[in-house]
Amino acid sequence: MWESVMAFDEAAAVGTVLRALDAGTDAEDLLLDVIASVQGRVGREWAANRITVAQEHAATAINERAVAALALHPSVRKAATRGRVTVACVDGEWHALPARLLAEVLRIRGWRVDYLGAQVSAAHLVAHLHRTGPDAVALSGSLATRLPAAHATVTACQAAGIPVIVGGAAFGPGGRYARLLGADSWAPDARAAADELARGPLPRPRPGHQAVDDLPHLSDQEYTLVARSRPRLVRAVFAGLEDAYPAMRDYTEVQRERTAEDLAHIVDFLGAALYTGDEDLFRDFLLWTAAVLEARGVPAASMLPALELLQRELHDFPRATATLRSGAARLTAAPSAGPEPRA
Repeated sequence: MWESVMAFDEAAAVGTVLRALDAGTDAEDLLLDVIASVQGRVGREWAANRITVAQEHAATAINERAVAALALHPSVRKAATRGRVTVACVDGEWHALPARLLAEVLRIRGWRVDYLGAQVSAAHLVAHLHRTGPDAVALSGSLATRLPAAHATVTACQAAGIPVIVGGAAFGPGGRYARLLGADSWAPDARAAADELARGPLPRPRPGHQAVDDLPHLSDQEYTLVARSRPRLVRAVFAGLEDAYPAMRDYTEVQRERTAEDLAHIVDFLGAALYTGDEDLFRDFLLWTAAVLEARGVPAASMLPALELLQRELHDFPRATATLRSGAARLTAAPSAGPEPRA
């Protein structure tokens, strides 16, 4: 499967899956132990700079077609014998394949599934829930920067009386942000999510349920102000980098564009750390970014001037500046090789 995907041979990749299915390989195993594993390797290869963004996109598209072909196979299509589950991605989340894999696993196990795909707004999701009345919502998120949107969506679904199970890397190691944001359940992967739903119905929130304000640290408004100031912060730091990091003066236009994108990501992850009150979220992002940059021949230390400039811009924000200082200290102490790149 890997060889077919890397050759961009969609027919061969789909054929591999269908032949394995015809030979008796379990459909769920093909979804999660073959297709999902290949997709995970795609992410690691991109992070290590061994494949390009275009190759990553092409590989993802082929994997999506393989999922679709498997799902439509006569041996896999079954009548629904259980309840109904809505599967969707958090608003702003474009990494839809994990959610699609879960949707197909649930269908294999007999659930009626409404798969809504990538970046579903809370308003559109709740409107769908009112029309269909599912037993649960399964919400997927890969990037921690989507956690504020995830929080709003979880709360909106619960207010409509529908429990929410969440999953994906966005919700942190062990699902710690799932608990923080009040999700009814969390699962580390599609199998675990399907097993959790099979054990029995998640308790339904009361109609009109309102979440308790369990994020008192947000009362300082730092998250809101940093999020609103994102364009200004990126412009200000970018303008100061030529003096703070002279090597940037020789950057090509493409390199300058990438630098601006990286600055935006830094501000976004700083905002996510402020929202959750967890400095580790920001530190982990910096270490991952350091590994990605070094794989591309850019020293991780090139991020330090940007962090210093951000501290100057946010000098009136104690939680933000403390998070930035903590991130810079961790980046400085880390081995130059950085962590193993993650998908």
